[in-house]
Amino acid sequence: MNKLYERWINEWENRLCFRTNNRVARPFEWGLDWTGTWPQAQAQPCNGHTPEQYLHRLNEMALCDSDSFFGYDVPKDFRLEGDMLSFTSPVHTQHEKNNTVRAQWHQAKNDKGRAVVVLPHWNATFDQHGGLCRAIAKLGISALRISLPYHDLRMPPELHRADYAVSSNIGRTIDATRQAVIDSRTCFDWLASRGYERVGIVGTSLGSCYAFLAAAHDSRIKVGVYNHCSSYFADVVWTGLSTMHIRESIESEIELESLRQCWKAISPVYYLDKYKQHVKESKFIYTTYDTTFLPKYSKDIVEQIQKAKIKNSVAVLPCGHYTLGEAPYKYLVGWHICSFLVSRL
Repeated sequence: MNKLYERWINEWENRLCFRTNNRVARPFEWGLDWTGTWPQAQAQPCNGHTPEQYLHRLNEMALCDSDSFFGYDVPKDFRLEGDMLSFTSPVHTQHEKNNTVRAQWHQAKNDKGRAVVVLPHWNATFDQHGGLCRAIAKLGISALRISLPYHDLRMPPELHRADYAVSSNIGRTIDATRQAVIDSRTCFDWLASRGYERVGIVGTSLGSCYAFLAAAHDSRIKVGVYNHCSSYFADVVWTGLSTMHIRESIESEIELESLRQCWKAISPVYYLDKYKQHVKESKFIYTTYDTTFLPKYSKDIVEQIQKAKIKNSVAVLPCGHYTLGEAPYKYLVGWHICSFLVSRL
C-alpha cells in the first residue's frame, strides 16, 4: 500500500511541477557584476583571483561578518495605501521595478500587538498565500505578506517567471537572497513603528530559506515557521525536480562542492549559532515525498537544529513539495502553521 501511495504522490508531483512549460535554461554566469554593493566586495577586490575563487572568498568573508552582509539602512518612505505597503528596498539593483518592495497587510481586528511577516514560495503569484494570511488574521494575529525580489509586482517586464531570484547566475542568486533577507527585516521596522513587539516570521520553500536567514540576523523575531526546509542552498538547486533547468546550465561549468562554497553565505546550516541567539520558538515542516527539497536535506537541517539544542517542533506530512499546496494537504499544513503561531505568539 505504501508503494502505491508513494507512486500516486510522485505522479501527482510531476504533473504539478511540469504543468507550466515556460522554464528557461539560461546561460551560466559567475555574476561578479552583482557583488559590487556587498561590503565584502568593497573591502576585497577581485585582483588575482579567478571568478570561482573570488566567490569562495566573498562567501567566507560574508560568513565572518554576516551582520554586515545582511545589514542595511532603514528606508524613510514607508507608505500604506489601503492594504498595500510599499517602500524602497535598501538593496539597489539594475531592475527598477524590483527596487520597490510591495507587501499586503492583513490586519486582525484585535491582534494585541502580534504580527507575522509571511514569505511565499519561489514563483508565487500575488494572490498565493493570501488565504494563509487571512486565516492567521482571523485568529487574531496580523500578517504582512511580502512580495519577494523579482516576483509578482516586482517582476521585471522581460520575465514570465521569477528567474532572477534563483538561476544559473551565481552572483545574482546571492544578491537576490541578500535583498530578500534585508527586505524582510525591513518589514519588522515598519511593524515596530506601529507598535508591534510580539512578532514572528513564516516562510515557504525558497521563502523558508529567506525567513531563516532573516531570523538569524534579527533579534526582534521570536517565532519562526519554516515550511519546507533544507540545509544547503546548492544541494536543493542541484537535486530538485523544479530546478533541473538550472542544473542543466551549471553542471558543465561548476561541481557541486564548489557550488556549495559559492552559495555558502545563503545556506541556513551555517547560521545555527546566530539563530540560536535570537529565536525562541521554531517549527520545521517537511514532506515525506518531496522531490524539490529532498527529505534527506530536510532531515539534515532538523538534526543539526536539534544537535544545536535549538528549541523546535517538527511536522512531517505525507505528501510532496507541490502536493502540499493542494487539498487536503494544504489544510493540514495551514493548521500546523496557524496553531503554532497562536500558541507561541
